[in-house]
Amino acid sequence: MNADPLSRHDVVIVGGGHNALVAAAYLARAGLRVLVLERLAQVGGAAVSARAFAGVDARLSRYSYLVSLLPRRVVRDLGLRLDLRRRRISSYTPTVRDGRPTGLLVDAADPARTAASFRALTGDPREWEAWQSFYAATGKLAERVFPTLTEPLPARAGLRRRVADDALWESFFERPLGETIERTFTDDLVRGVVLTDALIGTFTHAHDPSLLQNRCFLYHVIGNGTGDWDVPVGGMGAVTGALAEAALAAGAEIRTGCEVTAVATDGTGEAEVSYRHRGGEATAVGRRVLANAAPAVLARLLGEDPGPAPEGAQLKVNMVLRRLPRLRDPAADPRDAFAGTFHIAEGYRQLETAHAEASAGRMPSVPPSEIYCHTLTDPSILGPEALRQGLQTLTLFGLHMPARLFTDPAAKELALAASLARLDEVLAEPLADCLATDAAGRPCVEVRTPLDLEREVGLPGGHIFHRDLAFPYATGEPDGAAARWGVATAHPNVLLCGAGAVRGGGVSGIPGHNAAQAVLEDLGP
Repeated sequence: MNADPLSRHDVVIVGGGHNALVAAAYLARAGLRVLVLERLAQVGGAAVSARAFAGVDARLSRYSYLVSLLPRRVVRDLGLRLDLRRRRISSYTPTVRDGRPTGLLVDAADPARTAASFRALTGDPREWEAWQSFYAATGKLAERVFPTLTEPLPARAGLRRRVADDALWESFFERPLGETIERTFTDDLVRGVVLTDALIGTFTHAHDPSLLQNRCFLYHVIGNGTGDWDVPVGGMGAVTGALAEAALAAGAEIRTGCEVTAVATDGTGEAEVSYRHRGGEATAVGRRVLANAAPAVLARLLGEDPGPAPEGAQLKVNMVLRRLPRLRDPAADPRDAFAGTFHIAEGYRQLETAHAEASAGRMPSVPPSEIYCHTLTDPSILGPEALRQGLQTLTLFGLHMPARLFTDPAAKELALAASLARLDEVLAEPLADCLATDAAGRPCVEVRTPLDLEREVGLPGGHIFHRDLAFPYATGEPDGAAARWGVATAHPNVLLCGAGAVRGGGVSGIPGHNAAQAVLEDLGP
């Protein structure tokens, strides 16, 4: 690519993740001149697919892997050719009761089957009734809160009025989530299954007084007003591909292989974005600059102090299997158990112990994690030969694995071994016997720690949300369009459009949508 040494645009977007593509599509459709600069050879950031194993025709969602928060209105507005498929099975959690292997199956399409599983596990119908009541409450919360995410940022009091239920507000916005869980459920395993949504990519615990766990939980249960988590057909790269297609069709310009090195602005007129590319160095000037990068990265580009580094806390393992393993629980069909979220060592007390150990700088002795099999819902990510062989994919997401644990290079393999050992404990055969091998005969296992995510995708500390999530309301009186939409920085002509925005996190496109609305308020078509 031969970029002009100096080019002028209405909007320059730093980073080409999925939120950047959403913003670019909206802005270009409105007639603005938009330039997207991406450091890597392809757009998408963490929302990409890749053939991770030589000789194995499987396009894995390498980093992010499920979709919940992407608003249907964004899909409609941008005309995205995208298929998001519902998982029939919500979750399966293996355990041992009275010396025998068993488990809890939550079948989203069959409440009677789920009720029977609760009764078999707990021996008491009240736990299932509590589950129904709890998720009816979160459903009400989702219906009332989710529509606000693509509106100007409400004040705290305004959002509380939208929720319109004091007890609901108190439980999820005022008091530590652990209090509500412990008040509602009695079974340790059930409590743990509920709590996991508060810990995905977030290093915290049930009674954290900062309510970080509540914020994480909220974003995991309100997606599109239902809280459902969907599988992107074709893998996460299909999401990025559809967004890139929409942005390009609208007239946005996307340049890959362009590493932004500095952003300069006096906050009033135009801003300058300096970048390197294969042909040398160049500068793009924009009336507005949008940052699809973590706030800490933007601060460094602006020559400012980024403050304390964020810290990711997850282990991501991608695997390809020759076949699904059999389970110790004789009643569990692997095609059901692995189709949803398969919880491993995620009892309530286990989660508490793992957090305490990791907080003390030790690898959790019983690391919690969850697994799901993409190909049970969407086999399209497999090529013809892989389909003929009956291959399946497994994605493992480990909790309470903060970046601080991986300064020792040996820690990655230790974390992998400990996590897979916990999985083996609930299997009727070793996972190693089921793994496919690549062209060189190596097992198809790929591990990514927070430090890998920092190096490969540019996430400071490997934090998948760019920084700690925030409640979706304004904490002060918004001043200007960017503040009203929750995308403001200290510089009026530089805005956030990534996960670090007030309503960021997850594969949602919401920060991209909101940054575009703020720009359009200021600049117009």
